[in-house]
Amino acid sequence: MKFKDIDKHWTKDCILELAKRNLVSGYPDRTFRPEKDITRAEFAVLMCNIFPDAQVRRQPIKFKDVADNYWAYNAIKTASEKAFFAGYPDGTFRPTQNITRVQAISVLGAYLQYVSFSDVERMLDKIFIDSALIPNYATAYVAEAIRAAIIVNYPDIKEFRPNENATRGEVAALLCRVLNLGGVPLESIVGLDIKPMEIRPLPGQLDTLATFNSNSPELFLTEGILLSTFPPNNKQVPEAHLNFPFAGRFDIFSHHITRAETKSETHPFYQGIILYNPTDNPIQIKILAAASYLSTPDAPYINLPEQRENPQGTVYSGPGSRTMNEVLRGGQQDIFPEELILEPGQYQMLMNLPIPVPGFPASNGRSTMMRLSTTGRVYVADLVQKAALNSDKTYRPPTLSEWIELLNNKGLAEPRDATPTPLEPEVTLPIVFSRVAGVSQGTQWQAEISDNSESNLLSIPQPGQAFYYVIGTLHKITLGTQQIQSAKMLVRYPDTAYFAHANYGIEYKIGFTLYNEFSQYQTVQILFSSPLKNDQADRFQNQLLFLKYPSDSTFFRGTVKVSYDNQVGDSQTRYIHLTQRRGQLGQPLVTFSMSANSRQRVEINFLYPPDSTPPQVITIQNEPI
Repeated sequence: MKFKDIDKHWTKDCILELAKRNLVSGYPDRTFRPEKDITRAEFAVLMCNIFPDAQVRRQPIKFKDVADNYWAYNAIKTASEKAFFAGYPDGTFRPTQNITRVQAISVLGAYLQYVSFSDVERMLDKIFIDSALIPNYATAYVAEAIRAAIIVNYPDIKEFRPNENATRGEVAALLCRVLNLGGVPLESIVGLDIKPMEIRPLPGQLDTLATFNSNSPELFLTEGILLSTFPPNNKQVPEAHLNFPFAGRFDIFSHHITRAETKSETHPFYQGIILYNPTDNPIQIKILAAASYLSTPDAPYINLPEQRENPQGTVYSGPGSRTMNEVLRGGQQDIFPEELILEPGQYQMLMNLPIPVPGFPASNGRSTMMRLSTTGRVYVADLVQKAALNSDKTYRPPTLSEWIELLNNKGLAEPRDATPTPLEPEVTLPIVFSRVAGVSQGTQWQAEISDNSESNLLSIPQPGQAFYYVIGTLHKITLGTQQIQSAKMLVRYPDTAYFAHANYGIEYKIGFTLYNEFSQYQTVQILFSSPLKNDQADRFQNQLLFLKYPSDSTFFRGTVKVSYDNQVGDSQTRYIHLTQRRGQLGQPLVTFSMSANSRQRVEINFLYPPDSTPPQVITIQNEPI
């Protein structure tokens, strides 16, 4: 849709981004009127359009000033059901009243469940010249909106103007930020830290080995099949079986959660991984590395500093962090055998472990990672089943025959995750990547970084400059590199992810030999960071976005192995546990003082952990002289 009055307006690109997704509309005369104030009724309509799948949280409020035949009655009713708006104490909604800038932020903050944190007033005073005008009820929402980088102040980024009426153009810019759309001038977004440095794709590629990738539904509440690669024939629910045999080297990754809201729901589940030999010959299965941990009690989520040395593998937060840490070191938990022999036509349990829920309301989850090798074709299934009750009221694990019964007669575990956004058309919003259930292609990404194909050296940046190498780019978020690292799915359930976005369980092995071509000492640092998912990076090259005030959302939680030669030339290996927030620029993993014409070998190795969110970047920066 084209509007005849926005060509010179600062929100033009943003308005067009929203309009082509049918999220905003104009007037019959083909104008948008970006400087026109927006009413509470109009904002209610926008909230319903932007968040159509928001959950109903309460009974609708019957506002005494909104008649059943009012043009926005249905939107206002829905907005009250979904707790976008609560109205005023006198029972009115005041639909024709203009909404102020701070009220719009507060409505979004209440829906997005922004929470308060310490020292809010001091933070606001540092950012805005008019922070004293922000009403007390809204300070926490405004502070969290800054941490989320959704506030847009144009033309003066330091002037919030909280009690001025919000215009249609300003609201369009605000919603573009909420939806992570382009079109908003980056220099007008409050709380951004823009790094105009060189962003490079990561050399190398995924190998072609298969991964049994079980992560959907992440939250299950019923018995059933999480993922089955068995043939569909003779199965009660054929569509639950993907008919993919594994042979040779392959990996198994699984990460699932269950929850109890009432005492009856605390009945423990068991998770079972079952193997089957469809051939006429015995098959040897070697378990090369394996680990499986619960969040409670094995690896509770705890607050850790951004970096913690982890030489013994005793530092972790969450089951994904602990599991990947152990497999990274080549460990094998003693609950797993070193090998199995599957006779022709035989089933065997590879794993049969509980997922208990400690009380209610509460949740618990299990992360599992295995590296296997087989001498023949095998089928694999990941299943969940309620624990059987013994006569003495204790629980026991399901037997092999009970697992086979479930495999043959049950459907997929529920509830199902949100269906992913189709790859086409490109304009569909909001983008839902969904979670993975299927067989993905790839177990390891090995990268050797150098200046070019004819060199084995990586020249360090100019003083004060940096290179950024991307990690975990998605099929719609490439940070300007046009490189998609997400593993493709060889087979998948139709309501699950098209790619193995985040590459959970994939091992990244990244090496480079730094070269100081300068005639004097240089101080070089290697960093690991979690920038924002910036879709504008594909249009504005070499700009990474970080948050000046990183949010509470954890975007990476796991151990990274760093190997290098120290100052005296001895080989050194460190394991460092990282905890990074959304939009956080990381601290240096290691710092080198490089003499003229010297070389420095560095290797970085990690398994991409569950409970993390891509993308990340590895930075090589040269400090200013």
